[in-house]
Amino acid sequence: MSRATELITFNETTSAEAFASRFGATDDATARLLSAAVGHVHQLIKEFRPTPEQWRKVLDFLTEVGHASDERRQEWVLFSDLVGASALVEEINSRRPAGATPNTIRGPFFRADTPQRALGSSISLDNAGEPLLVEGRIEDLDGLPVTTAEIITWQANAEGYYENQQPDLQPEFNLRGLFRADPDGKFQYRTVRPAGYGVPGDGPVGRLFTQAGYPLHRPAHLHFVVRATGFETITTHIYDADDPRLGEDALFGVRPELVQPFDRAMIDGKPISCVNVRFVMVRARPERGR
Repeated sequence: MSRATELITFNETTSAEAFASRFGATDDATARLLSAAVGHVHQLIKEFRPTPEQWRKVLDFLTEVGHASDERRQEWVLFSDLVGASALVEEINSRRPAGATPNTIRGPFFRADTPQRALGSSISLDNAGEPLLVEGRIEDLDGLPVTTAEIITWQANAEGYYENQQPDLQPEFNLRGLFRADPDGKFQYRTVRPAGYGVPGDGPVGRLFTQAGYPLHRPAHLHFVVRATGFETITTHIYDADDPRLGEDALFGVRPELVQPFDRAMIDGKPISCVNVRFVMVRARPERGR
């Protein structure tokens, strides 16, 4: 029998199969993922039937995204975030029991070198904005305090900018801090009320989504990483319940349990906003590698 008779003829019906057949019989995860991805691309081409000129525009966009990415800016990460891929990967890999605090994506503005600060101190180094008191408790699924917990927090300022976006305008490590829970698993610090902001719209990804009418907003929020020996690390947000754009979060991080009211109060005779948060940790499982 001729070898040619065993070949899969490449056409509109067999295109994905013809590609996948080149790998042969394999259990390699990369090969399976690549075959599946290519199959979906072929299906999109069959559905929308672009002309060669239209397909070239797609390739030009992908090329522009690559050129716009460097050590200071990652357009591919932004693309992953905006299409919900980052959030979906996080969701699949951090499923937790009911009652535990869910993970969200960390975002691009985290700094691992955040300095430790004393409980009750302020992370606002320029005092620019409406004062906010943050109080919280770290506990396990049984409601017992996690006394060894470390809490890293960071946020945008009252104008919607992070400190590392404005190194010439904000003090180093402004609106960042690492705190250690007290013997009751509690922590407290002062800051300013953050503003929501738009994700970068000046690059190829932002321009494409803007042209398509896609919202590029992030509602006001506080970022947290909560970690303790023997527990899964929590990476999450707390969102301002009063933000009108909660339903438009471009990074798909908003969940009902992460939305909290920023209440008004009087402390030392001065008006201040207050938010009370609770983070529920679960025991680490060895297979998670967390």
